Amino acid sequence: PAGGGDPVMYQHIFWFFGHPEVYIMILPAFGIVSQIVPAFARKKLFGYTSMVYATASIAILSFIVWAHHMFATGMPVTGQLFFMYATMLISVPTGVKVFNWIATMWRGSMTFETPMLWAVGFIFVFTMGGFTGLILSVAPVDIQLQDTYYVVAHFHYVLVAGSLFAMFAGFYYWAPKWTGVMIPEWKGKTHFWWSLIAFNITFFPMHFLGLAGMPRRYADYPMQFADFNELASIGALGFGLAQVWFFLFVVVPAMRGKGEPAPQRPWNDPDGAGAEGLEWEVPSPAPFHTFENPPKLDHNANRVIG
Repeated sequence: PAGGGDPVMYQHIFWFFGHPEVYIMILPAFGIVSQIVPAFARKKLFGYTSMVYATASIAILSFIVWAHHMFATGMPVTGQLFFMYATMLISVPTGVKVFNWIATMWRGSMTFETPMLWAVGFIFVFTMGGFTGLILSVAPVDIQLQDTYYVVAHFHYVLVAGSLFAMFAGFYYWAPKWTGVMIPEWKGKTHFWWSLIAFNITFFPMHFLGLAGMPRRYADYPMQFADFNELASIGALGFGLAQVWFFLFVVVPAMRGKGEPAPQRPWNDPDGAGAEGLEWEVPSPAPFHTFENPPKLDHNANRVIG
């Protein structure tokens, strides 16, 4: 400020980058889940066109909601109303996606191999995070909850249980194609349940801490917050250990080629129902040159027909 700068302008510039950035992190996760859910439901993705429009809507709206991070800066009421309603609006295309994933699973021939567990876990926990985001979009509520642990809980429910869980889903789904070996189901399912339980032990109590007024970024806090903080610390340790276990006992053996050889279509039934896409048209692991000659594709561009 002494040099002529404006801290509020800095916040606007930062959040104009910072908010679209989190959508850049979540949109690929949506794409991964939209690949995995139809594969294990043995159905086409429900509402494909609406999924495309929802993705485009989220991308566009992500650029006009940045100041919902700044309700406590003394923004004019008109500005608060605009950013409040714009933020509420972005939950509509997100809700369309969640509805379509659930509709894809509805009456499908469901199986719950590890990638599907991660995808379903993503939908469940990400939706919880979405609801807390909708609550925070209401300006009067956000002014009370600004910079509390409620915001920390919301952020981690949509980005850890969102982007990270989807990345794990994608890893378990495509790892047989990358490495040529199958990852034992017991390892993947152990990693999933360990991570899901530890994650919720860590971050669910933070909703209550935030509602009780515990601010972020303080090393010390009143004694009445000690029990939930201790619980969250235990959960965080468990979650971290789960990822160390994942790296040492899942990633490293797979990279070394240890395990049962992966078939070309590891997630497909004998009748061919299951995963679709050109990556499943080549052997596992995929050859260095995927297709020596341009293949002739079916009308969905999912299968090679010549």
